[in-house]
Amino acid sequence: MSKPDITLYYAPLTRAIRPRWVMEEMGIPYTLERPEFVHGRVGGDAFKSVNPLQKIPAMRDGDTLMLESLAMMQYLAGRYGPTELVVMPDEPDYARYLEWLHFGEATMVMANSLMLAHTILLPEDKRNPDLARWAKAEFDKQAALICERGLGGREWLAGDRLTLADMSVVYMLLLVKLVKQFDSVPDELKAYFRRVTALDSWKRASAD
Repeated sequence: MSKPDITLYYAPLTRAIRPRWVMEEMGIPYTLERPEFVHGRVGGDAFKSVNPLQKIPAMRDGDTLMLESLAMMQYLAGRYGPTELVVMPDEPDYARYLEWLHFGEATMVMANSLMLAHTILLPEDKRNPDLARWAKAEFDKQAALICERGLGGREWLAGDRLTLADMSVVYMLLLVKLVKQFDSVPDELKAYFRRVTALDSWKRASAD
């Protein structure tokens, strides 16, 4: 197998934390590229050749270019594993691992995006308080589901260890915390978030 030749296009608090976290946990060497983070025009014209949507993250590994954070996580774990971050098909928690891995984007993204948009991202005169309240109510349902169906007394979402599923979900919880909507979540979810974000690999991935 060829050695990693990875450049991660990165900005703090973005989904670039996810692949960076995987690389920190697995000990994969990488280089950070930090395009100028201007809302709606990240990196200027130069970055358009990397990601025409001008969104972060993007990741190169040699000639391979990727633009989706969950796909990057799976790529890194698959190409540079084996790793305990993946629950394998012959393990009992394989199905729940896949479910929670994708829950972090497929289910959580709409409420999360609307909360962000209508609390801090949009100009105040463009914010809709009703949408913000609806999004918070949807997130509260999701938080309850994570506690009841995902954790239910477990330390981790799958496999009795940190996996890509935790990395997917915890990043979305970080965004909720950033918009100060996290205080009302169940204590079990707060404890889970504290436990995961106390890991050295998370601290390194999210420090700057």
